[in-house]
Amino acid sequence: METPNMGVPVKLAERMSMAEQHEYLRARFSRRRMLRAGAVSVGALAVGGVLGGGTASAAPASPQLLTGGVAAGVDGSLVAPIGRHLSFGPEPDTQFRVSWQVPAPVKRPFLRYGRNPWDLGHRIEAEVRTLHTPALTPGSQPVDQYYLHVALEDLRPDTTYYYGVGHQGFDPASQQAISTLGTFRTAPSREHRWGKVYEPFTFTAFGDQGVSDHAKGNDHIILAQNPAFHLHAGDICYADPAGSGQDADKSVYAATTWDAFLVQTETVASTVPWMVSYGNHDMEAWYSPNGYGGENARFYLPDNGPDRRSVPGVYSFRYKNVGVISLDANDVSYEIPANLGISAGKQTRWLERTLKDLRNDETVDFVVVFFHHCAFSTTHQHASEGGVREAWVPLFEKYRVDLVINGHNHVYERTDAILGNKVSKAVPSGATVEPATDGVVYVTAGAAGRSLYRFDAPDTYEGHEQRLDSVDTFYFAKGGGKVTEKVEWSRVRYTGYSFIKVDVKPAHLGLKSEMTVTALAEDGTRVDHYTILRTVGDGWDSDHDDDGEGGGWGW
Repeated sequence: METPNMGVPVKLAERMSMAEQHEYLRARFSRRRMLRAGAVSVGALAVGGVLGGGTASAAPASPQLLTGGVAAGVDGSLVAPIGRHLSFGPEPDTQFRVSWQVPAPVKRPFLRYGRNPWDLGHRIEAEVRTLHTPALTPGSQPVDQYYLHVALEDLRPDTTYYYGVGHQGFDPASQQAISTLGTFRTAPSREHRWGKVYEPFTFTAFGDQGVSDHAKGNDHIILAQNPAFHLHAGDICYADPAGSGQDADKSVYAATTWDAFLVQTETVASTVPWMVSYGNHDMEAWYSPNGYGGENARFYLPDNGPDRRSVPGVYSFRYKNVGVISLDANDVSYEIPANLGISAGKQTRWLERTLKDLRNDETVDFVVVFFHHCAFSTTHQHASEGGVREAWVPLFEKYRVDLVINGHNHVYERTDAILGNKVSKAVPSGATVEPATDGVVYVTAGAAGRSLYRFDAPDTYEGHEQRLDSVDTFYFAKGGGKVTEKVEWSRVRYTGYSFIKVDVKPAHLGLKSEMTVTALAEDGTRVDHYTILRTVGDGWDSDHDDDGEGGGWGW
């Protein structure tokens, strides 16, 4: 029988919430006393290659030193850290998080860092988060995985740091391991916004990556853009290929896919902060009632969201003149309701508070929101999510969000500017839009590496325009039913592997800052671009609102 989410039968999973699936699995394996049965495969990376097919991973343990376990006594000089990935803390000018993996238990893991590769005098003990996955399917082996994390605080703004990760027997400062050093750069202090204009910068984004040659190719092109950070809009590696009860893929859960993913991504994520949000394929029922226990072990995200227990992938940060918000659309999804309502409205209330706070922040010009399920898309497979439209689109319009980035649909698609589910301004490739007056543009960038979807309408993109006045599509309504609709807002459609880069040019007070969004195919070819303008200092006026209810734009 198909096992879509780590051992839950398909038909049963379709009727279960994530919490119910978690209890089902725990009860099932507790009865069979399989939690620690059989030989444990430690370090799948070391004994079968990163693309090994065994299952792995488990419930997060409390922070600990890796001093025991089945491989206690392993020679640390024979174990190399792998899968390094960076993330910002809540304040990117002073806070960074460094994460990595080891394929076997090691003693006293740590991080060294400093401002020169020959001066790594700062040494910090690492926090260890251990995952154990039992043999969830016949013939599979249980596997332990070890993820390590360090939080760096009180860093100097606008500074490049060198870092290395190690453990007893493997010192990154040694001559033998110095080639493993990485770098990161903190953001400039936002307190000095008015002292001088920020330098231009670039960030990149996509969703639905997985492990593939196409995913690897996109990573290489992204690295060439020299981004300050990268946004991953969910469905990160596809260890659960079924997507929380969806039976499109007959494969079963294989947590060693995370090993392969982190190794694949290390070439970029070890130097570029890799900021993720969570999609439907990132809910893994074995580890915790909300499905995010495994994610909490692998990633160290900012903790300034509404509720780390229910929606740990929800957070915000400010980088130079851009405010960024990560959301968890599983909380509002009608299509895949396994976690529908999990935050009990906390996330949406937090979103409005955060949007208002960013619009009141004189150092922030642009507001970017990214999450998985699409507010507006026309693909044959998922199209649009009605839950997102009901819960969040009114807030995006009220606060005139400058850019909304989604994944879920494995294509590139961009809308015109939208207000009230209708085109408020046409935005062809090469055009300029001012969200404060024109409305909100939505980008689907879900073609990072997983198998591609299709449109029922022809592709139309820069240099290959096949414009249609309207497109027949659908959205998911409450209860999961599809509601057909005819829309005019689908401006660009491209069926090919791709990602977006965003070039930001800050400006002086009273002038217009620019944010140019460019879609690049996996070979670097441009398939779309447009520019967003925002007048510096033209912020939110809490006493006036265009709906007459208080809070609006100070035009």
